[in-house]
Amino acid sequence: MLDTKLVKEVIYQKSLVSMINENVQKISLVILGFSSLLMIIALALINNTIRLSIYSKRFIIKTMQLVGATQGFIRRPFVFAGIRHGVYGALIAIAMLVGVLYLTQRQLPELRELQDQNMLLTLFGLVIVLGIVISWISTSLAVRKYLRLKSDDLYF
Repeated sequence: MLDTKLVKEVIYQKSLVSMINENVQKISLVILGFSSLLMIIALALINNTIRLSIYSKRFIIKTMQLVGATQGFIRRPFVFAGIRHGVYGALIAIAMLVGVLYLTQRQLPELRELQDQNMLLTLFGLVIVLGIVISWISTSLAVRKYLRLKSDDLYF
């Protein structure tokens, strides 16, 4: 901690500080827009990858239906596998985040003082939850599509 008794007076230009704050807000909006675009692209890639995976197993789904398996019985293993893949992806993302944090702390040791451990744990939890939810929803929708498909439409 710094000893505040040594500082008697601080002089700064208010116009410069307000200009810096405005620039930071503009940059934050640009980063938010770019991050939103990347999130949409990531969601589309995840959804399409899961759909392709389920598409390759459409004949297995139809065969299970023909032998009398219920929709829940067919859907369950696909959803559990999707959730497992979501957790694996989330753990890889967390490992990459930890790596970036480690490398930035090695370059700028002062960043350790600014880190909030609760915020990091919340972020890691959110990444895991999003990985599970996104893969669960995408897998459920893809399997439902092929459960409702007629046998004649499997070949298109």
